[in-house]
Amino acid sequence: MLIDTHTHLFVDAFDEDRQEMLARAREAGVHQFLLPNIDTETIAIAKQLSEQESDCKLMMGLHPCSVKEDYLEQLELIQEALDQNPCVAVGEIGIDLYWDKTFLEQQKDAFRIQCEWAKERKLPIAIHARDSFPELFEVLDQINDESLTGVFHCFTGGMEEAEKVMGYGGFMMGIGGVITFKKSGLDKTVKDIPMEYLVLETDSPYLAPTPYRGKRNESAYLRDIAQKLADVKEVTLETVAVETSKNARKLFALEV
Repeated sequence: MLIDTHTHLFVDAFDEDRQEMLARAREAGVHQFLLPNIDTETIAIAKQLSEQESDCKLMMGLHPCSVKEDYLEQLELIQEALDQNPCVAVGEIGIDLYWDKTFLEQQKDAFRIQCEWAKERKLPIAIHARDSFPELFEVLDQINDESLTGVFHCFTGGMEEAEKVMGYGGFMMGIGGVITFKKSGLDKTVKDIPMEYLVLETDSPYLAPTPYRGKRNESAYLRDIAQKLADVKEVTLETVAVETSKNARKLFALEV
């Protein structure tokens, strides 16, 4: 039984076949789906899916790519939604410098604010880190304490970054389709990361694993990611399922 700890199943990429896609995922052994919000435009649709499907759990946060001039106004609405709905995490939050560095300071501020929300509500955070490990570590070095926990979603760092994450004490790394990419090198890094720090994710509809690379990703493919992790770790698929699901339940306080 697998847990997809990061999947955007509410976006329009699934509008034509959402129920069929969920059925395929459940058939593949995925029994819980964690839905990270993106911005104020996605609050309603993410909430609706979490209310319709008991195995879909809501996160609430402002994605760093949506942090613009009006980020404080957006954060007000997102905080309201966080307090009005049962959420398993504050996310997806973080810093993204891949496309644009214009709003770096605003992204840092939004990240700090949302980390404080998580501390106050005793919730983990789901961190988006793209071309931004130094900037994120700079902020976390200032604010991390025993009350802050979370996951570095779609972890693509090397062993230096992994050791930094593990050193914070309450954080895990989300392993997705990138581990199946031949040239990513992530498989070599993950081999040396203890299983207790790993959870599984798809980031659907993005980053489909091999052999589906370039196509729409979906939660059923979590099994392919789990199998690759099993191969890298030289353990059984069942071991990966048991250990990563245990980690996810612990981090996000999920019911079995």
